[in-house]
Amino acid sequence: MIYFNFFVSRPTAVNLSDAATKLQNLVSRTAETAKDAKSIFQVFIEAAEAMLVDDVADNKAIGSHGAEFLQRQLGSSRNISVLTHCNTGSLATAGYGTALGVIRALHSGGVLEKAFCTETRPFNQGSRLTAFELVHDKIPATLIADSAAAALMNNGQVQAVIVGADRIAANGDTANKIGTYNLSISAKHHGMQFYVAAPVTSIDLSLPSGKQIVIEERSPKELLNSEGGLGKQVAASGISVWNPAFDVTPANLITAIITEKGVITKSDPNGSFDIKGFIECAK
Repeated sequence: MIYFNFFVSRPTAVNLSDAATKLQNLVSRTAETAKDAKSIFQVFIEAAEAMLVDDVADNKAIGSHGAEFLQRQLGSSRNISVLTHCNTGSLATAGYGTALGVIRALHSGGVLEKAFCTETRPFNQGSRLTAFELVHDKIPATLIADSAAAALMNNGQVQAVIVGADRIAANGDTANKIGTYNLSISAKHHGMQFYVAAPVTSIDLSLPSGKQIVIEERSPKELLNSEGGLGKQVAASGISVWNPAFDVTPANLITAIITEKGVITKSDPNGSFDIKGFIECAK
C-alpha cells in the first residue's frame, strides 16, 4: 500500500487548506487503483500544474476587474496612486497577484501614477518581496514605514488602499496581514476607498463573521530580533511578546471586494455585503 503525508496549512488562509484538501483527496482516490507510486505522482503533478494555470488566469481577472472598477470610482482621467500592504504578487500567488495584480493592471493601462507599499513589519514582506516585484516590473513605487501610512493619506499622496485576504467571512469581514486593520481605520478617517482583492476560494461562507476566524501567532523572535527574527536580539530579555500574524478588518470599513468573478459591492444602506448571493449569481 502507498502512503502519502500532507502538511496542514496555516489556519487563517482558507484557500491554502482548500487546495491541499483537493490534492489530498485526488491522491487518495488515485492510490486506490494505482499500480505504482510513479503514476500517483504524475496525477499529482498534472493537478498542481492545472491549479497553476487556473490561478494565474484568476489573478489576471482580478486585476482587470479591479483596475476597471477603481477607474470608474476614482475617475478614469486622473492618474491613480494606491497603497498596498504585505505581499500579494507573483511571489505569493502563482505568478501575477491579487492586490498587486490590480496594481499591475493599472500600470499596464497607463493610469497608475505610483504604488506605495508598506514595509509590513515584523517580517517585512513588503520591503523584501513587494518592493522587489515593483522594481522588477519597473512600476513607479515608493516604500514607506508601516507607521507612515496615515501621514501619507493625510498628505493626499494616495487615493485608495488595496490589500489581499487570507480569509473572508460570509458578511465580508476580512482577515489579512497584521496592520491591515490599522490601514482601514486610517482610510475611513481620511475618506479614502479601501479595497480587498482575493479569489472566491478565500471566501469562507461557513463563518458568519470575522469573529470566528482563527488568527495564528508567530514566533516572538520576529519582534525580539532584527531582520524579522533572523538577526541579533534588539529587545530587552524577559519582555513578553504578542505577535499575531493577521488581524480582521470589519466589512463596514471595506469599500468593495474584488474577485475573479467581478466586484462585490455593498448590498444595503447598512454597509453589508451579500457575498453568498454574489457567488450564487456568478456560478
